[in-house]
Amino acid sequence: MTPEHTSGTAARMEQATKVYGEGTAAVTALDAVDVDFDAARFTAIMGPSGSGKSTLLHCIAGLDDLTAGHAYIGDTELGGLKDAELTVLRRERVGFIFQAFNLIPTLDAEENIRLPLTIAGRAPDPEWMANVVGILGLEDRLDHRPAELSGGQQQRVAAARALVSQPDIVFADEPSGNLDSRSGAELLGFMRRAVKEFGQTIVMVTHDPVAASYADRIVFLDDGKIEDEMFAPTPERVLDRMKTLGA
Repeated sequence: MTPEHTSGTAARMEQATKVYGEGTAAVTALDAVDVDFDAARFTAIMGPSGSGKSTLLHCIAGLDDLTAGHAYIGDTELGGLKDAELTVLRRERVGFIFQAFNLIPTLDAEENIRLPLTIAGRAPDPEWMANVVGILGLEDRLDHRPAELSGGQQQRVAAARALVSQPDIVFADEPSGNLDSRSGAELLGFMRRAVKEFGQTIVMVTHDPVAASYADRIVFLDDGKIEDEMFAPTPERVLDRMKTLGA
């Protein structure tokens, strides 16, 4: 069994604005951003340091509030949800892959993978769980705790945890940033496969042109605004475009 994801828009922002601080100390991290993220597509977000890419990810994922404007997961506006409702939405409809893995050290790999579903009082679909674990090559690591796993294996456990609940959308913040090139390529290749073969929706922040080239589309941010987008990217094209941002 594979997850059922419909075509259309998985997430979007309308006039999304995020301001940190007040008065003369105010910093506008997002400046009236309009952006859509298509379902069953892999989108990368890129930009210079301080361009607002992580802020965009955190706000569209419901981890931070907008100062003005709107953010939606599907047709659900995040700003209209109470804290408890937002928690349920993140748990049941969203997956997260962070650079720091965020695994629970006292749980083994299988328990970490199952954790979001355990919290929700649900069991994973056995066939989908086996599919994810198999593709990520974790079958012989399920009884190992994080300290007994390499960095690449830990990040694959984190990826499996994000996908096992069959979320509507997965948000990834520099997921290959702490990995060596081989482990990073394996993880990104799996993410690409999850989109292509299983219809998963992924939105990833990265600074790496090679990582971004795994995406279907790149959204370029600069100074809190969307400056450009690119389809079917290559590392060379991405690098050339990045050189013109923040100049």
